Amino acid sequence: MENLSIYLGEFLTIATLHFLAVASPGPDFAVTTRYSISYGRHAGRWVALGIGTGIFLHVAYSVLGVALVIHRYQWVYGSLLLLGAGYLGWLGWQAIQAQPSAAPANQGVGISQAEHLSLPASKAFRIGFLTNGLNVKATLFFLALFSTVIAPSTPTLIKVGYGIYMAVATAAWFLLLATLITWPPFLNRLWAISHWIDRAMGIALLGLALKLIYDWLVLIKIIA
Repeated sequence: MENLSIYLGEFLTIATLHFLAVASPGPDFAVTTRYSISYGRHAGRWVALGIGTGIFLHVAYSVLGVALVIHRYQWVYGSLLLLGAGYLGWLGWQAIQAQPSAAPANQGVGISQAEHLSLPASKAFRIGFLTNGLNVKATLFFLALFSTVIAPSTPTLIKVGYGIYMAVATAAWFLLLATLITWPPFLNRLWAISHWIDRAMGIALLGLALKLIYDWLVLIKIIA
């Protein structure tokens, strides 16, 4: 028990940094918001679970030291930048094409209409997982975390425990977002402008994709 208490300070630092990273708007926030409003709470929660599961990917390659390889070999990093840009660009392009949706007859508007639109749980989960897994900024975050905050002497089992916490905390945060944003009184007010929210999130995702392409161009210039 005393040995575990040694890592309490390290854990609290990790938890604080992780919360700040998760709470800041980014691809995960945009995708959860977009799919929750467009397809309802059920789909939004599956997206959130996919995002949380994606954290395990970052933790796995960080614990195994693969993150250092990604950071060291510029062409690997550059490839990830382009892959992430392509995926976010695709999601963004789909979102900005959103059209106004009329509520079905005798069903009212808002939450009933959102739940009426179907998105398979497997697809929603996959969207969340890929959005987080291909987030290069998350790669850099975990690289910094495992190379500076977490001491090299920290046992692998403790590092895995940190990873499990961050995955669960991430999923919980976005599950909360998907739940609150689809709260009927709130969503009913949003529904009339939901297509504009979709388009705004699409523009945000396209902006993030362009930022990754810019980072790639800077990287190529540095290499050249």
